[in-house]
Amino acid sequence: MSRLLRRTASGLLLISALLACLVYSVTWRPGAREVLPLTCPGTAPVLVPGQALKVMTWNIQYLAGKRYVFWYNLADGSGPDTRPTREDMAFSLDEVARVIRDERPDLVLLQEVDDNAKASDYQNQLALLQERLIDLYPCSTQAFTWKADFVPDWHIFGSVGRSLVTLSRFQIEHAERLQLPLADTNFLSRQFQPRPALLVNYLPLNDGGQLAAINTQLDAPSANNSNLRLQMQTVAELADKLEGQGTPWLIGGDFNLLPIGQYLRLPEPLRQGYSQDSELHLLWEKYPMIPSNPEATGIDRELWLTHFPNLPDADEPDRTLDYLFHSPKLQRIEGYVRQEDTQTISDHLPVLARLLLPAD
Repeated sequence: MSRLLRRTASGLLLISALLACLVYSVTWRPGAREVLPLTCPGTAPVLVPGQALKVMTWNIQYLAGKRYVFWYNLADGSGPDTRPTREDMAFSLDEVARVIRDERPDLVLLQEVDDNAKASDYQNQLALLQERLIDLYPCSTQAFTWKADFVPDWHIFGSVGRSLVTLSRFQIEHAERLQLPLADTNFLSRQFQPRPALLVNYLPLNDGGQLAAINTQLDAPSANNSNLRLQMQTVAELADKLEGQGTPWLIGGDFNLLPIGQYLRLPEPLRQGYSQDSELHLLWEKYPMIPSNPEATGIDRELWLTHFPNLPDADEPDRTLDYLFHSPKLQRIEGYVRQEDTQTISDHLPVLARLLLPAD
């Protein structure tokens, strides 16, 4: 090899090494299972067997609101908007706090809560919510699902920080982040992609038992949903494990999957990524789902729609993507989607339920 070729090869190796170091330094690689810090004073009350527990799950869309068509809202990435204004985020923050205060759920499972993301003006949205709700929810946990100091996509071209947040009126004993399977992509792209997860909180009962409360957001639908199936298998395995241990549990979140029967009701262009045989069957075949399939596809199905897409021609919610699942040990008292005054806040609507904890 000539001296010139050797120098060229050495230079390319050096550039590659520097690039790898740069990518490594600005991206995030969480472990498969991580114990999480939590905020929870010892004075917070403890759950009692047999009590009713009110739960809310809500994707708050990083407080971005409904006045935009973001670049990722269109299949070809051509949406005209890249970020909301501070004024719109302030409005959404006040509205989210208003709805939570009005409902006063015991557990609040939130998805798409930003922290140090360029798109949301580097807000710490959990801290902003705590300022308004700390008197109701002394306990909270947070698990990131997307994090990087810099993403080179020109729509972002800056930091990302997106998370799951759980707020609780009751004592949380332990919390952990469980990594869900990642979409198959090339090594470089994988460093910058979201990393969906399960935020698992263990709430003690005063009889020595515990309740597992799980918060999640699965991948968005794509042309090949093989990864969504793997993620659902992971969720179902955790539910089976808890059930086998005799631990009562509930799971809430944005599953990005349709109930049976809604696929054919969507216009054909909006069906991409969904399947008629929904991957949700891995849970609904064994465990109660809110809304149930009869509710989400029956005569009153409009009452159970939870997604109002940020699309130019969308003027109302059109599908159900958000759910609560729970152990058969928990008894459903009621369930509903709060639609009437939440459609200007986020592209998702909150799902609520009251569940009766098992008695001694």
